[in-house]
Amino acid sequence: MPEGDTVWNTARVLQRALAGARLTGSEFRVPQLATADLTGWTVRESASRGKHLLLRLTAAPAADGADWTLHSHLRMDGAWRAYAPGERWAARPAHLIRVVLRSPGAVAVGYHLHELALIPTAEEGSLVGHLGPDLLGPDWDPDEAVRRLAAHPDQTIGEALLDQRNLAGVGNLYKCEVLFLRGLSPWTPVRAVPDLAGTVTLAQRLLAANRGRWAQSTTGSLHRGQTSYVYGRRTQPCRRCGTAIRKEELGGRVTYWCPACQPARS
Repeated sequence: MPEGDTVWNTARVLQRALAGARLTGSEFRVPQLATADLTGWTVRESASRGKHLLLRLTAAPAADGADWTLHSHLRMDGAWRAYAPGERWAARPAHLIRVVLRSPGAVAVGYHLHELALIPTAEEGSLVGHLGPDLLGPDWDPDEAVRRLAAHPDQTIGEALLDQRNLAGVGNLYKCEVLFLRGLSPWTPVRAVPDLAGTVTLAQRLLAANRGRWAQSTTGSLHRGQTSYVYGRRTQPCRRCGTAIRKEELGGRVTYWCPACQPARS
């Protein structure tokens, strides 16, 4: 699943391609929006909220001139791409296309998007209001993130970091890497984590460090095979102690960790 920094980057791609433009055409290939026509609407901005994308528009005067938001979620396999008019689109099956937005200077194509909805901007809270502080947003508040985590003391820290209601933006990669760097077993109950503030602060720092680029690294290296400490490294030696990295499932998600550097806590 795309992490918060990937979604942030995607929002910036749409911002550069469409912000300020009046749409010359639109096409929706999902039943709930099949009859929607955004021709003449103006794109005000593209924003992200955790793992949610929010494309904010002003309706054409012939409609109601109100502000609306096109909401989408990438989940595991969704993506937005921006092309110049006439440019060949990416070699993806056409049946994966969910949205096409055309402007004089760009064409934005949404592939395999999820939770697509067109709602008044004033009602965005109905879709993202439940989210915790956004690690890459202006509302980032580590104290609030800690408060939300601490409210569920018996939940494992591995599951708690992925719960977007606690803090918005952490995915499986950052979950595994943060817990390794903090020396925490993913199965540690939240109540046994000695420094929740340090844990969420590190998560924010890692996402922020990768913002603006597509290659993600938590080690400081962008060389192939050197970008992570534990994630994706099952059976490989720990970069710290040499113990074989393990992989198991926690809360329905694959988890990587070093059993020596991340001892269990009760």
